[in-house]
Amino acid sequence: MMRAVRLSDLSKTFRTGFWGARGHCALDRVSLDVPQGAVLGYLGPNGAGKTTTFRLLLQLVHPTSGAAEILGRPVGDPAVRHRVGFLPEGARFYDSCTAEEFLVYVAGLFGYPAAERRQRAALQLDRVGIGAERRRRLGTYSRGMLQRVGIAQALLNDPEVLFLDEPMTGLDPLGRSDVRNLILALRNEGRTVWISSHVLSEAEAVCSHVAILNRGRLAVAGSIADLDLDVRGWELVVAGVGESQLAACGIADRRVTSIADGRHVIDLPLEQPPERVVVELARRGARIVSLNPRHETLEDYFLRRVHEDA
Repeated sequence: MMRAVRLSDLSKTFRTGFWGARGHCALDRVSLDVPQGAVLGYLGPNGAGKTTTFRLLLQLVHPTSGAAEILGRPVGDPAVRHRVGFLPEGARFYDSCTAEEFLVYVAGLFGYPAAERRQRAALQLDRVGIGAERRRRLGTYSRGMLQRVGIAQALLNDPEVLFLDEPMTGLDPLGRSDVRNLILALRNEGRTVWISSHVLSEAEAVCSHVAILNRGRLAVAGSIADLDLDVRGWELVVAGVGESQLAACGIADRRVTSIADGRHVIDLPLEQPPERVVVELARRGARIVSLNPRHETLEDYFLRRVHEDA
């Protein structure tokens, strides 16, 4: 599979203190390959180096050592810039512009002719759910609406690689759902999406790959399917059974959640083989709806790996 982004021993040290006498290593020899068509969740605590990585990839700052490539070419190559979209964290816009005017302006920076600028602006505003509000001044927008406009400008040039720094910031549940569906649609189109996020449940819902950064160093990287997520127990859903049948099977009340009349979710510990409970419930007339292992979440895994690394 071809690589969309490659980091090779990428490092960045910022000079601090009087006359820059001290150095702060924000990124320490990070090597990472991101395949084309992947949705990468770039995770880490505050100060881990996530935003610094974006700034290096966009050449807003230059590395102390190492190198990076996007679509097989060095970062900063003008031909690559036209194939990349970027949403910075906490993006700020011109309050006096309307959303429509702002996107037409950005399209002009890409060199599109006037008619195409308006067409691209309208298309992306439709895509992020900005309707008649597009003719209002951005200074009147809520934080969530501004975030939608920011995502629209990142998509304006039809990018092959999209960098999104905290894309869920300021969004309500409907907005998060819309952005999640948009990211999945971009993935289905074969685009590569690199997401930095603190909302790990959202990252788990859309990401195919994950990289965890801690104190400037890469702690783990790979596909989510290959992560060593701990199995913590079993979730058994049964129907057509009452409280008396459950009690007769020796299942403690604290591990049973009633979700409808005669339908229950049973939380079985890892050390208790589920087969015996399944057989006993079936013998008493229960219908087995599902039986699934209960894994730790991506957030649990993230916290575990960060603590192990510390």
